Amino acid sequence: MSGDSNFKLIGLAIISLIFLGLYVAFERDNWKSLQPGATEITAARLMAEATEVVSSCQKSSGIAPEDNKFDINRTGLIGLEHSPLTTTLGNLEAKRTTCNPAMAALLVYLLKEAGVRRGEVVALGASASFPALIIAAYSAARALDLELLAIISVGASQWGANNPEFSWLDMEDCLRRAGFSRQRLLAVAWGGEDDSGSEYPDELKERLVKKASQLGLSFLPGGSLEERVRVHLDLFQRAAGRRRIKAFINIGGSSVNLGSDSSILKLEPGLARVKHIPPAGRRGLIQEMAARSVPVIHLLNIRRLAETYGLPWDPRPLPPASIPALKVAGSPPGSKRLLILYAGYLTAIFIWLILAGIIRKKRGWRALRTDS
Repeated sequence: MSGDSNFKLIGLAIISLIFLGLYVAFERDNWKSLQPGATEITAARLMAEATEVVSSCQKSSGIAPEDNKFDINRTGLIGLEHSPLTTTLGNLEAKRTTCNPAMAALLVYLLKEAGVRRGEVVALGASASFPALIIAAYSAARALDLELLAIISVGASQWGANNPEFSWLDMEDCLRRAGFSRQRLLAVAWGGEDDSGSEYPDELKERLVKKASQLGLSFLPGGSLEERVRVHLDLFQRAAGRRRIKAFINIGGSSVNLGSDSSILKLEPGLARVKHIPPAGRRGLIQEMAARSVPVIHLLNIRRLAETYGLPWDPRPLPPASIPALKVAGSPPGSKRLLILYAGYLTAIFIWLILAGIIRKKRGWRALRTDS
């Protein structure tokens, strides 16, 4: 190999090492470990306890979690692939990921980031598609001594709380009897396309109405999106009284929470920045709360949520509640910072090759002069 070729290769190797070091440094700085405090650990432990309560209650009702091939961690929080209570398609791995007790610790962190303090009022709008996240919200609120006002729809996507024999109402009953009663479930909705319950068999609806009545709850009426948003808002505001709602937590994809505007598809999970407020006819509770300057915590797109906060995807077994490990991603993979780094790397190589060519020409001219 010629000296010029060696010269080029050495230069390219040096450039590559420099940019490799920068990449490693960027990626290391891109994650910030969150050292869980006492409140985060308490929330995670409460979620683990609540999960045990639900699992034991399910067994008592004659449904063995170990017989559910989808519930590999035996939580009692993973439902069926198909049932009369199923509203939409779901992602099994996402459902199992939410059973991690660290989800409750994450909610404590997000509530703190939203500026919520002990004893304040927080609203929760959820679908039963993610029962584990509802339990995480209950646990976080209890750990922070918050007053949690909740409205939950009983309809659920695949593998959510969609077992007609053990719906969210049954889980709610189990939790209340076990002492998880700090939260205030104000009412329940049917879920589905328009919250009317029209897609459910009459026998199932009668059973759910009876169970709700036993819990002192009633089902909210269906109607247009604007009407349903107004009813939910009125319930939250009456329950809060003169106190201000300090945050709104959305869990799942309930239409009354998301609204019908396409901008919702761009909303990142976690402490969300709601940039677009659509007209009232397309506006859900998320946008309505944001318009009132209420911080929104959006728990959907679970894979993205797990990536952002360093949570394991579909863990087997579930991580222990005693050490809820969390990380915060400073910027997502493929961000502008990494693009700039790659562009710089290619530019450096290009410049080096030009300089190497110039140096080679100069050496050639010097050799020619020496020979002459």
